[in-house]
Amino acid sequence: MAKFLQKILWATDFSEEAREALRYAEALAEPYGAEIIALHVMIDLSPVFYDTEVVVKGELLARVNTVKQEVYQRLERYKESTPRLTQVMVKEGKEAPVIIETAQKEKADLIVMGKRGMSAVEKFFIGSVTTRVLHCSPAPVMVTKKKSGKPRFKKILVPTDFSGYEEYERDVAWELAKTLGADLTFLHVLELHDYEFSPRELEELFAGLMKRMKQRRKRQAEGIKVEEDVYRAVNAAVGIVDYAETHHFDLIVMSTYTHSKLERFFLGSTTEKVISYSSVPVWAIPPGCYKK
Repeated sequence: MAKFLQKILWATDFSEEAREALRYAEALAEPYGAEIIALHVMIDLSPVFYDTEVVVKGELLARVNTVKQEVYQRLERYKESTPRLTQVMVKEGKEAPVIIETAQKEKADLIVMGKRGMSAVEKFFIGSVTTRVLHCSPAPVMVTKKKSGKPRFKKILVPTDFSGYEEYERDVAWELAKTLGADLTFLHVLELHDYEFSPRELEELFAGLMKRMKQRRKRQAEGIKVEEDVYRAVNAAVGIVDYAETHHFDLIVMSTYTHSKLERFFLGSTTEKVISYSSVPVWAIPPGCYKK
């Protein structure tokens, strides 16, 4: 991972969450010497012009161009306080596809954005802009939250379920920990759902899981503090969020896959649920990252 992080795409809608996302982008860009690209996506109004009178159409086009220029200038002002921000872009279209297309074209190593949703009903059925980006992004997506204080990366949590994706997750976490000087915790959540187990059965389950975690490929610590833990919860997402917040983690690193497309459509991946519920930023690794 010699070229782990060289270019960061910051997607902004000028909300407070977006400004917080920029602070995280800057905090990551500095130790890696990466550049930041700012992107704002405007609604594409071209369909509106089809049935519009020529004179009115001209006035509307002029107004759209004026607004676009104002947005561009607004983004340019961020350069004054963000040295790593080297490019600003204003594009028209649907937000998620434009963000994904720009990340591909610019060969971004990371997309940083706030968690933006619509109504609860819309989010359940079709997902927020952030969720759509997570589904198709060619690069990891770091989703931040609206919170005060300077971003920090001293404790990183890596949930694992022993899937085929976990080695890549661990590689990413190790790279971040080495560069940022963070401690790592690898966590497996024992999902109990509504089942009842005796104390002896639970003890045996915990012991078996801990043994399995310690049998995984070892890495050189190189001064990094590494812990492994098993946590009991009703389901994985609830357990991860509770553990991360209770133990004051600064970042969660995990992939965004599900076992079936049907599960993703109706329920969303565990990572998407964690992003929805957690106050801790999440470094999400979409399926497209594993194809590189």
